[in-house]
Amino acid sequence: MIASDSFSVTREDAQAIDDCWNRIGIHGDKSCPLLIEHIHCRNCAVYSAAATRLLDRYALQQEDRALVSDTLEVEVKTRSLLMFRLGEEWLGLATRSLVEVAPQQAIHSLPHQRSRALLGVANVRGALVACLSLVELLGLEPGGGLASGARVMPRMLIIAAHGGPVVVPVDEVDGIHAIDERILDAASQSGTQASAKYTRGVLQFKGRSLRWLDEEQLLSAVTRSLT
Repeated sequence: MIASDSFSVTREDAQAIDDCWNRIGIHGDKSCPLLIEHIHCRNCAVYSAAATRLLDRYALQQEDRALVSDTLEVEVKTRSLLMFRLGEEWLGLATRSLVEVAPQQAIHSLPHQRSRALLGVANVRGALVACLSLVELLGLEPGGGLASGARVMPRMLIIAAHGGPVVVPVDEVDGIHAIDERILDAASQSGTQASAKYTRGVLQFKGRSLRWLDEEQLLSAVTRSLT
């Protein structure tokens, strides 16, 4: 993730990211040796990592604009959450737990699995990483989703668990958003999260009911599922 002291997406910011896809990739001369493996730049880890950096910078830019726009108000503090969907439910996870948003990968099952949440392993840049089901960990209903005709692209989240990175497949990623801490505090005190596992609160965002996950409880559950 980008350092927290960068508050705007400037021309220098864009130049700092190597847009190899425009030089040697699908939009350039197509000389990149990785194209043989990935077919398209959007399937490459370099491309997805650059996109994650830009999303984070954009969220910080919006936070900075909110602070400058109204000097009469008390300083607004925000937290960055990654918004994603599982089935019909939208969830938010603190970006400090996020390593990367990656393209969907094949999941290889393991014999004699001890945990129902453990789906198997996935290949992440040559390393085998444990793949877990958040649907199982959170006790969600499997299946469901958007209405037919909606075009969505499943993704895999690489999150920093206590024992190392793990991969969790999700149905859709909305992006990273800076949320006013006052809204989050009100959601955590409302009591609406009492019956939901590993949840700090429920809030309304962009016309959706968003479940804000408790990352510490969730990461502890992830660790237990791997032991």
